[in-house]
Amino acid sequence: MITVSDLSLNFSGANLFSNVNIKFIPGNCYGVIGANGAGKSTFLRILSGELEPSTGNVAIPANMRMSVLKQDHFAFDAYTVLDTIIMGNERLYSVMKEKDALYMKEDFSDEDGIKAGELEGEFAEMGGWEAESDASRIIQGLGLGADILDANMDSLSGNEKVKVLLAQALFGKPEIILLDEPTNHLDIQAVEWLEEFIMDYDGTVIVVSHDRYFLNNVCTHIVDIDFGKIRVYVGNYDFWYESSQLMQRLLKDQNKKKEEKAKELQNFIARFSANKSKSKQATSRKKMLDKLDIENMPASSRKYPWVGFQIDREPGKEILSVEHLSKTVDGVKVLNDVSFRVNKGDKIAFVADNEIAMTTLFKILMEEMEPDEGSFKWGVSTSQSYFPKDNSEFFNGCTLNICEWLQQYTEEITETYIRGFLGRMLFSGDDIYKEVQVLSGGEKVRCMLSKIMMFGSNVLVMDQPTNHLDLESITAVNNGLIDFKSNLLFASHDHQFMQTVANRIIEIREEGVLDRLSTYDEYIEYKKTLA
Repeated sequence: MITVSDLSLNFSGANLFSNVNIKFIPGNCYGVIGANGAGKSTFLRILSGELEPSTGNVAIPANMRMSVLKQDHFAFDAYTVLDTIIMGNERLYSVMKEKDALYMKEDFSDEDGIKAGELEGEFAEMGGWEAESDASRIIQGLGLGADILDANMDSLSGNEKVKVLLAQALFGKPEIILLDEPTNHLDIQAVEWLEEFIMDYDGTVIVVSHDRYFLNNVCTHIVDIDFGKIRVYVGNYDFWYESSQLMQRLLKDQNKKKEEKAKELQNFIARFSANKSKSKQATSRKKMLDKLDIENMPASSRKYPWVGFQIDREPGKEILSVEHLSKTVDGVKVLNDVSFRVNKGDKIAFVADNEIAMTTLFKILMEEMEPDEGSFKWGVSTSQSYFPKDNSEFFNGCTLNICEWLQQYTEEITETYIRGFLGRMLFSGDDIYKEVQVLSGGEKVRCMLSKIMMFGSNVLVMDQPTNHLDLESITAVNNGLIDFKSNLLFASHDHQFMQTVANRIIEIREEGVLDRLSTYDEYIEYKKTLA
């Protein structure tokens, strides 16, 4: 158990959060959410002991071991993968190295023998003899081969290092696991394996993530950082989101009778309690929801941008035909004989083992790159807008402010109109006069979305549109594209985004494509039948 008492953190004279009193119970998974800058990662750093709070304390029993997902991908470059993973249990690693050093001594004494015996006992008690097999099991679950254990960390790619550091955090049966964005750069299979690991885990998991699907699958509770407070709510992310939206509507309607409000909330809780889940935690979660008091329902102060895409004209039947496209990038053939036809109403999610393949395809379709072979043809009634994965060319070195920047892309150039539009995208007050070259990643994405909304195109091509966004903005983009009434071609890492938006999946393979008219979940199930 972790007990947080009277916790507060003050930055530059202002409280990030205060009067925090929480108990984190074993057997539960807590998803930490909050707007960008609310202090999610900072809160995890306080729990781990890396950062001292301004007031209060964090109490963890001495016999409980905490494991933390490290963020420095270069910190272990001098070690092998196996050593890096075993370092997840610092005491075990220390005993292992001390024991090995004793056995290597040329003048091995009786005292050394006694010490070695003590270390051997401690080593066995901590599961040392199973350490390599446990490390192998975890690393293979995350999609890497067991042979990588002997490799040096500095020889691995960035994505491989991410998986090794995650394996380190999961290694050795810690009582508490803290994970900050653990699904970043993980493929579908690795995320599924991690979900199963957490569902079967008996300890306490506290996780920060922008992956709503992941939070929904693993979380028994949501830890919401809002109003300068940190509160814990029963249920997964969807329950928190829908209940917070419901509470916002009810709070705005002060004339609603208390009895009517109570009935609506109770019906809402009952609906979620009836939902089934593959998690073994579902039964206890249902009991907690059944006991939930209305006073414990969340109300959020966070704001959601308005994202909506209108089309200037309806496209005809001919949307796009792609014939035998091939392209080599930096000596690697990323597209090989790619052919498909886009039909009216298609919202296609593109997937590939190599992300460069999807970006290359989109660049070719938007005429930013020439194919080596093959051709494509847009329908004459189509108009396209493109959201690139890398938007730096639109902002780097640009001294225009946000208002001036957006005026480039619309015929309605009055500041009153632009200000109103940007206000709906959460650029308020003097924010619109900030130079675009100094904007954050999330602000630049909101600018790019604003630009696209100005055009009224009937085909959207979007490469990772939710990168750099907080959960509120991801939800807004997600809903906006669900409501979009025309064609969409996109790539994303967000499972829920793909599941709720796409009606067709195209996988770019080493040769050609796998084309499925289905949801993303149906595509995943179909892929399992091919394995």
